[in-house]
Amino acid sequence: MKKLLVLLSAVAFVVAFTVPAMAAEKEKKTVEERLAGLEKPAVQWSFYGSSRMTTFFNDVEPEGGDSDTDLAWDLQGNSRIGANVKAGDIAGRFEYGSGPNLRLLYGTWNFGGGTLEVGQDYTPVFSLISNQVALGGDNDLVGYGGIYAGRKPMIQLSTGGLKVALVTPQTGNVVAAATDADTTMPKLEASYTFKAGPVSLKPMFGYNSYSEENAAASYDIDSHVLGLQITAALGAAYVKGNVSMLSNGGSYGIISTAGSAPVYDAVNDAILDNDSMAYNLIAGFKASDAIGLEAGYGHTESELDNSNVTDEADSYYIQAVIHLAKGIFIVPEVGKADHKDVSETTYYGAKWQINF
Repeated sequence: MKKLLVLLSAVAFVVAFTVPAMAAEKEKKTVEERLAGLEKPAVQWSFYGSSRMTTFFNDVEPEGGDSDTDLAWDLQGNSRIGANVKAGDIAGRFEYGSGPNLRLLYGTWNFGGGTLEVGQDYTPVFSLISNQVALGGDNDLVGYGGIYAGRKPMIQLSTGGLKVALVTPQTGNVVAAATDADTTMPKLEASYTFKAGPVSLKPMFGYNSYSEENAAASYDIDSHVLGLQITAALGAAYVKGNVSMLSNGGSYGIISTAGSAPVYDAVNDAILDNDSMAYNLIAGFKASDAIGLEAGYGHTESELDNSNVTDEADSYYIQAVIHLAKGIFIVPEVGKADHKDVSETTYYGAKWQINF
């Protein structure tokens, strides 16, 4: 019943915003169409692409073991090709990665009082403020405090700085003996962006719930995330930060290097919740039109219920962005990723990118 009430509240919120604006827009369109002779707007296509190469040495040192250095010299998985499409109030976008894999596919309708979006896109709970390029290709401190749960299918309403979305629910396999995972509601997400001159604030909230069942019992697994992003432009310089508090972030879908998923306690036949905290701190400076500098630090930690052991991980880097021509740049970077008591990776190299 609780889940049903939460879902109905979210749907009612979306409808309350959408229906009045839809009615006003319909009346407006009726007049416009009569005046325009029912002419359809022209469809505008704008194609784009981005080719990215990672060229890094990665020195991995396991806890208590010998280090191993390897060269990564490959096309990045987030190299892409796509297009933006627009026809009056209707718009859309698709984007494929080099997998090949579908990255984005969605349509939007601007109904006057806001925008309705249907399809796969970045969700409202999203805060990748870093430009870190290593650790697999444009990692952006994902797993080290960057708030990211993937590009997901959703129905989203945007109005002003507010975004509310009903997202494909996340499931997992916490209880090894579970034979079924049941979902009764979509993942709920919302964010609001405040802007005051050079400063921007973005609070975020997300909630996900599902159950795992076996022949003997059913286990409810709830997870949520609370986040805040802050950015400030200071002339040629900028500073950015975010912080997040998560309960069972792994079951929510938030990527974390420190284990953030709940764990099944077989002795007590119970789910142990996992509480996490993470943050990013970023600073950058545009030295000239051709050169930019950035340094960043990310931290994440988690702790299971009934446990005094904290799982921690950090990553930090410094980089330069060197523009050779419009849409063509190289990003040399050096940094470290340290998963406490597990392994430490030191890396150096560069990313090469051409946008077309």
